[in-house]
Amino acid sequence: MTDTATRLTPIATDDKTTAEGIGLLVLRIGFGGLMAAYGTQKLFGWFNGPGWRANADMFTGMGYNPGEFFGTLAGLAELIGGLLLVFGLFTPLAAAIVLGTMINAVNALWSGGLFPSDPTVTGYSTPLLFALVAATVAFTGPGRLSLDAGRPWRREGVVTGAGAVVVAVVAAVVTLIFKAVL
Repeated sequence: MTDTATRLTPIATDDKTTAEGIGLLVLRIGFGGLMAAYGTQKLFGWFNGPGWRANADMFTGMGYNPGEFFGTLAGLAELIGGLLLVFGLFTPLAAAIVLGTMINAVNALWSGGLFPSDPTVTGYSTPLLFALVAATVAFTGPGRLSLDAGRPWRREGVVTGAGAVVVAVVAAVVTLIFKAVL
C-alpha cells in the first residue's frame, strides 16, 4: 500500500509559475546564447567575428591598452557570462559579468550616440539593451527551469539584484580606471 503523502509532487503546479519559468528560460537561452556567441566572435572569429588578433587591435584602437588583455577579458566575460546565463547557473554572478561588460561597451560607444544617423557609426543602443536585460535577470533570478533552481546557492530578489548591479558597476569602473591609466 502506498501513502499518497510520499509521492513526489512538482515544486509548483500553477500556470503562472510555470509560465514565468518558461519565460525566463527563453530569455536566458536567447540572451545568454547571444552573449556567448559575441564572446566567441571576439576570441575565435566564429560567427563572422573578428577573431582574437583583430579584436585585440580594435580594443587598442579604442584606448584599452594593452588590447590583448582587455579584448580577451571582454571576450571571456561575454562567453562565460553568456553560458552561465544559458544554464541558469550562478545567475547573479553571470548577470554581473555581462552587465559590467556592457557598461564598458556603452562607454566605448558613447560618442556614437544612442541612435546615430550615420550608418557607419555604431551607437550604444545594443549594449544598453543588453545591460538592461542583464540587470533584469539579476533581480528576477533564473526561474525554476535552471541549474540554480532548488540549490542552496540560489539567490534572487532586491538585495541580490542590487548586489549584482553594484558588483558590475564597480568592475566596470575599475576597468575604466585601468583603461585611463595604462
